[in-house]
Amino acid sequence: MPPPSVTLIKRALDVVSSSIGLALTLPLYPIIAAAIVLDSPGPVLYRQRRAKHLAPDKSSCTEFTMYKFRTMRQDAEKGTGAVLASKDDDRITRVGKFLRKTRLDELPQLYNVLRGDMSLVGPRPERPELLVDLALAIPFFEERMRDVKPGITGLAQISLGYTGAIPEESELWPLRDSLQNPFKLEEAEGALADDMRAKLLYDLAYTASLERLDTYLRTELFVLVSTPRVMLRALGQ
Repeated sequence: MPPPSVTLIKRALDVVSSSIGLALTLPLYPIIAAAIVLDSPGPVLYRQRRAKHLAPDKSSCTEFTMYKFRTMRQDAEKGTGAVLASKDDDRITRVGKFLRKTRLDELPQLYNVLRGDMSLVGPRPERPELLVDLALAIPFFEERMRDVKPGITGLAQISLGYTGAIPEESELWPLRDSLQNPFKLEEAEGALADDMRAKLLYDLAYTASLERLDTYLRTELFVLVSTPRVMLRALGQ
């Protein structure tokens, strides 16, 4: 569990940064909203239930409503139910692809941070329907959210692709053979669980940094400084 000093500073930083972030990005909202409406029918904002923490017996989750700009067509899960987005997911709209690459679809979550549902930096929250399955399939997956709020950005978000894919410049790239389909099963090739295993390593590293004030401050600053670079790099691709 993080010491009181880390908990206090982290919450203060969340309140200040989300307030400033909302004020600075508010002029972008009408532009993004217009682009979404012109690109595909449906609401501008997407409300989705996400999991904060998993119960010790892995049977249930504590949940909250997370807000995003819509990046998929309105009926994206009509025939499938809750599924993770894949790299070349045909449910994602043209504007949605841009919003995901630049992480602009996450801007409404500043409101979640201000409310205290989320933190500015932390592991990404998963769908409640999927979290239980992921925790059963990936050892220690539930530990990434223990004693820490889910975040808009984080070590995994700035180090990996949108779905958690390992980029070539990542320090995990040389280890990809042991992380991706480690048992070399043909039917498991390209499984999204591989991406989630990569996310888990970064999330556990961030959670460990919260145990001391000095390591927390260094890690938090690194993530916050790196996030705009990741967004700008996507603009140039």
